[in-house]
Amino acid sequence: MTDDLLASRWRGQPHRLEVWYATVTDGATGTGLWFHHELVAPADGSPAFTHGWIARFPTDGAPSYARYGPDPASRENGVPDRYAISSRGEGLWGLTWGDGGSPLYTFPKWAWEREVLPGAQVVPVPSAPVEGTVELGGERLVLREARGNLARIYGHGNAERWGWLHADLGGGDVLEIVAGVPRRRALSWLPPVPMVQLRVGGQDWPRDPMAAAPMFRARLGLPHWRVRGTVGRRRLRVDVEIPAARAVAMAYADPDGAPATCTNSERADAEIVIERWRRRWETERSWSLRGTAHAEIGTR
Repeated sequence: MTDDLLASRWRGQPHRLEVWYATVTDGATGTGLWFHHELVAPADGSPAFTHGWIARFPTDGAPSYARYGPDPASRENGVPDRYAISSRGEGLWGLTWGDGGSPLYTFPKWAWEREVLPGAQVVPVPSAPVEGTVELGGERLVLREARGNLARIYGHGNAERWGWLHADLGGGDVLEIVAGVPRRRALSWLPPVPMVQLRVGGQDWPRDPMAAAPMFRARLGLPHWRVRGTVGRRRLRVDVEIPAARAVAMAYADPDGAPATCTNSERADAEIVIERWRRRWETERSWSLRGTAHAEIGTR
């Protein structure tokens, strides 16, 4: 199933954006890593191309990154290798992924499979041990006790604005949030719609992320953004901090040429609290992540 979810969905159509990305935290050094590879099929029918970048977020200095591409795309070269992600341009990396658990559907499974929305995201590998080496800017990092995730995006382009969080909570527990505003002019005034999936003890909540989305509210911004929501007898509070000194701003374009910028940190902070109603609200679980949350804010 995981390999099927990592395979390219692009079938040669124009106006498509396909993204593979991985984020990793090295347990020995605290360094965060971001690998981003995308296939862009322009809306005007121009030849499709691939490009991407690798970014490194050390604990003792400013983040750095290297971009590669654009290169001509085909269905054969669009998808990065399942295990050794790539070796491109100024960045060189070879990674091996362990067991990452069952896929996490931030959007409903039917939305990913049927391609009925302008875009959807899925996490084929939510949390896995990672081994390998990464070289960037002349510095070599050998991963030790590292964990990471592999995720996918497919659709017609990015949202008007968005927030994203991947929080590895330990023991296979994860929280994934994608909160976005549609680019369609008639809908761009709407508040962000949060798609939330919290996995604790192998159980995913809420059961239907799309049906639950109206129960959540997101306030996006920099350096702080947050999500709040109540579904059934559970209430979630999430606060994310993306410090400027630990972030990079990456500019790129949608298939229709519209520019976008995402400010990303693989060393963000997050406070997460899940409460349950038992005659009153009681804290069920809480997590405080310092420099190990993966997060970004996207703007136009």
